[in-house]
Amino acid sequence: MFCYERKAYYHETDQMGIIHHSNYLKWMEEARIFLMDKLGFSYKKMEEFGIISPVTNIDLEYKNPTKFNDEVLIYIKVLEYTGVKLLFEYKIIDKLTKNINAIAHSKHCFIKNGKIISLKKDLKEFHEAFIKFIEEEE
Repeated sequence: MFCYERKAYYHETDQMGIIHHSNYLKWMEEARIFLMDKLGFSYKKMEEFGIISPVTNIDLEYKNPTKFNDEVLIYIKVLEYTGVKLLFEYKIIDKLTKNINAIAHSKHCFIKNGKIISLKKDLKEFHEAFIKFIEEEE
């Protein structure tokens, strides 16, 4: 699994003094964007080819609260990739206590000109980067 590290900021807390649940979705996106940068094929570069990858589903289970100033490790793994669809798994872990604060999954597809496409056909360079990453993870 790839690891993205992040600190919880005060402006992300809710009235109870814990990180508001909506911020976990933002953190997951940050981890995805960071992973793509590390693959050498940024999301920005993909967009320059006219391809976007919308989220089609999110599954997020909260286990332990994250509080202001906590440091978290966001582990991200590709569970499934077909060229047409993509499924990520995330584990958000408190860096100090090692507690799992959340487990999540996000599903994505790839769209160009309003139509679902296959990266195998439409953006081979990105497809090959994903395949290489998945093989290295196994």
